[in-house]
Amino acid sequence: MHSTDHAAVPAATPRYNMYAFIHKAMRAFMADTLVRIGRLDANDDADVEAGLGQLRELLDLCRHHLAHEDRFVHPALEARAPGSSMQVASEHVHHEADIDALDALADALVLAPAGAARSAAATRLYRQLAVFVGINFEHMDYEESEHNAVLWAHYSDAELFGIEAQLHAALSPAERAQGLRLMLGALDHSERLRLLEGMRAHAPAPAFEGALALARSLLGQRDWQKLESALQPAAVAA
Repeated sequence: MHSTDHAAVPAATPRYNMYAFIHKAMRAFMADTLVRIGRLDANDDADVEAGLGQLRELLDLCRHHLAHEDRFVHPALEARAPGSSMQVASEHVHHEADIDALDALADALVLAPAGAARSAAATRLYRQLAVFVGINFEHMDYEESEHNAVLWAHYSDAELFGIEAQLHAALSPAERAQGLRLMLGALDHSERLRLLEGMRAHAPAPAFEGALALARSLLGQRDWQKLESALQPAAVAA
């Protein structure tokens, strides 16, 4: 009886989660980079250069992500729920210091003499990166639960779209390209479809076509075929 009554209650319409896509992309990039650094051959210069190149890209992404949340999301939280961003704002300060520390460990790896010293430097970098990734996973989950609860209580979805649009407008072309690449590779099929349908509706046609070409280059055959098939009816109707 109870389960029947519960099933009869309509599910609430999901609210817009502005964190969802970029956080999923960042989790995937963090996890991939952690694995990349973990298997690094510290005494192979080419491997070190490639691995640290990916790490530097991740650290730059994290720096920019923190700055954009501080500039656009936290003021929105404070405007209607004073104090609601204080915990995360404090964590952001610590994250910036952690990013600088990882940069310094990467420099130390490059400068370490070949042999055991360089292997030890790589291990220190890997373990510190693992801690950083773990902390960020918890941090992002807090934002998606606690911050979203505040945003949903005080803003309509239309207002949230507006905040996100302001944030996107502040991104550099390189940041937009990086974010799109990471999201296309990290999202599930339905999320990827929503992302591209939104671009088709609102972005210039060349930008949408470029995103399609990028998706084709990134996805496996089955995922690409599903995406192409899902997008085709609307394309034909247009």
